[in-house]
Amino acid sequence: MLSIASLLTLALAIVTVATLLGSIAVVGRLYPGPQIGEIARSRLVMGVPWGTLLVIGLVCCVYLFVQDGITAFDDPVTIPYRAYSYFYPLGMLTASFSHAGPNHLIGNLAGAVVAAPIAEYAWGHYPDERDDHSSASWRANPWVRALVIFPLAVVAVTIVTSLFALGPVIGFSSVVFAFAAFALVHYPIVTIVGVLGVQGVVLTLYRSFLDPIAVYVAQPSPPSAPSWAGIAIQGHALGFFIGLLLGIAVLRRRDHRPDPFRLWLAVLLYGFGQGLWQIYWFGEENTYFLFRGPGVLLVTALALVVTLAVAGPERSVVPARVDRLFAREDRADVDSPVERPLEIAAGQFEERTDAAAARLERIREIAGRTRSRAHGSTPLSEVGQRQTAYVLVLVVFAVLAGVAIPINFTVPAGDAAGSETAVQVEDYTIEYAEDVENELTSPIRIGPLEEAATLEYSGVIVTSEERHLWSEVIPAHRLAFSGEESVSVGGPGWRETVHVERTGWEPVSNDTVYRVEIRADGEESQLAYESDSSRADVRIDGRTVTIAPEDGEFVLEVESSAGDAVATTAVPEDGESTTAGGIGFERADGTVYAASNGTQVAVASEETYED
Repeated sequence: MLSIASLLTLALAIVTVATLLGSIAVVGRLYPGPQIGEIARSRLVMGVPWGTLLVIGLVCCVYLFVQDGITAFDDPVTIPYRAYSYFYPLGMLTASFSHAGPNHLIGNLAGAVVAAPIAEYAWGHYPDERDDHSSASWRANPWVRALVIFPLAVVAVTIVTSLFALGPVIGFSSVVFAFAAFALVHYPIVTIVGVLGVQGVVLTLYRSFLDPIAVYVAQPSPPSAPSWAGIAIQGHALGFFIGLLLGIAVLRRRDHRPDPFRLWLAVLLYGFGQGLWQIYWFGEENTYFLFRGPGVLLVTALALVVTLAVAGPERSVVPARVDRLFAREDRADVDSPVERPLEIAAGQFEERTDAAAARLERIREIAGRTRSRAHGSTPLSEVGQRQTAYVLVLVVFAVLAGVAIPINFTVPAGDAAGSETAVQVEDYTIEYAEDVENELTSPIRIGPLEEAATLEYSGVIVTSEERHLWSEVIPAHRLAFSGEESVSVGGPGWRETVHVERTGWEPVSNDTVYRVEIRADGEESQLAYESDSSRADVRIDGRTVTIAPEDGEFVLEVESSAGDAVATTAVPEDGESTTAGGIGFERADGTVYAASNGTQVAVASEETYED
C-alpha cells in the first residue's frame, strides 16, 4: 500500500508530464511548418531513434546486472570495470558502459537522450541517393541500419575511447561527446540548443519526479578535490574528435556543408559549456593546477579549425602573390574562360538550393586550381584551407590518442605496501597505507623522465596482479572525516564488501594519533595501520604525556622532565580511571584528564567523525 506522500508524488509527476505534453501539443498546432512527427519519420523508422534506445538500454543493463546496481543502486561495483591496462580486456570492454554511481549514470544518460537522437537522425535510417541496387543491400535496409549498424557503431566508439583514454576511466561520457560532435557538424543550432538547454530540462524533470519537494540541511563535508579534477578531460576530447571525424566523413560523402557561422558558434559554445577548456594536472599534497587561460585559447582555436575542416573553402592556404613569388612567374593573371559563365550561373542560382550553390563553388575552385597550374604555380597552391584544417584535426586526434598508449601499456610495479595487514579477497588485495608511490606511474619515470615528480597517495589502496590494478579508492582525509567507509570488489556475477574503520585520539595542540582496521564481510577486524605517537602540549608536575598506538590499543606514556623514566598505561574506558608515573588519568565524555596534587588538565580527546 502506497503512503500518502508516495501518492502525492505520483500525482504531481503525472500532472507535470501531462502539462509538458499539453504544452508541446499546443505549440505544435501553432507552428506553421511540418510537425515534429513528420520531420522525424522522414529519416527515422516510425520516427523513433531505435538505435539510441538500444544503446541506452545496454548502458542501463550493464549498470544493473554487470555492476550489480540492481542489488545496491547507490553502490555499484566499479573497481573491476575500469580501463586500467591493455592487459586487462574486461576493463577495456566495459569501462565506457559502466558508471561510478547513480548521479554519474543519470548525467550521462541525459546527455545521450539529447545528443544521440540528433546524431542518429543526421545519419538516418533511410540512406541517401538510394537506387534499385542499393535498396537490395542489407546496409540500406532501414531496420538493419536502426537496430544493427547504429548500435554496433556506438559499441565500436566505446571500445576506441577505452583503448585510447588516459588513465583508469569509467563512464559513457566520451561517447556522449562523440554523439554531440557528430550532431554539431550536421545541425549546429539544434544540437547546441539541445545540449545547453534541453539536457538541463531532462535532468530537472527526472529529479522532480523522484523528489518533488526536497529538504536540505546544511552540514559539513569532507575535504574534496575541485569538481573539474575528477573529469576525464582527455577522454571527453577524444570522444569529441571521434564524432567530429565521423561527421566530416558523412558530410563529404553526401557533398554537403553546413553554415560556417552557425557551426563555429555552436562548437565554441559547446566547448565552453561542456568544459573542454578545463585542462588540469596534479601537484603534491592535494594540489591541483587548472590551466584556464590555455584551455580557453585551445577551445577558441578548436572552433575555427573545426569550421574550416567542415565548411572551409578549397582555396589555397598560400596567397596567390606569394605563390607566384616562389614560382618566380611574372605573368599577369588572366581571367579564366569559365569564370564569367560561373558568375552568371551563380547569380541565377542565388534563389535555389544550397546544394546547387555548393556544386557551383566546387566547379569554381577546380577551375581556379587548373588556372593556377597553367600559370606555373608551386605545389603549395594545391593545398587547400579545408584540407589543411582537416589534416590538423587528424593530427590533434592522433596526439590525444597517442598520449594514452604508453600509460595503458604499463602495469603496477608491485604491491602498495606488501604488508601482512592487508585483506585478501579472491585476487584483490585491500590495505591501508600512507605516502606510497602510485605504482601505475613509476614505470613511466625512465630515461628523460627519471627525475619526474612522483605521485604519492595515502588511504585505502586496492591492488590486483591479475587485473593489473593499483588504485587509491578511499583517500585518507575522507576516512578521517567519516571514520568508516566500505569498498566493494568483485566481478561479473559476484561482489564482496570490505569495511574500513578509523579510531583515534587528539592530544592537546598536537597531531592526531590513530589506527585503522579492515575487515571483510563475515570476518574479524584486523589491524591495518598505526600512526606515530603524539605528545600533548601540557606539563604536569614536570612530566609530559604522550598518546601512542600499541598493538591495536592506545596507551598513555608519562615521561619525567629528566627523561630518565617512562611509565605507561592503557587509555581507560569511559567513566573509569588509571594511574601511571604518579599521575592519575580519568576519562569522561570522550576526554582524558590528567590530575596531580590537586591540579587537573585535559590531555587528549577522542577523534570525532561525521556521518
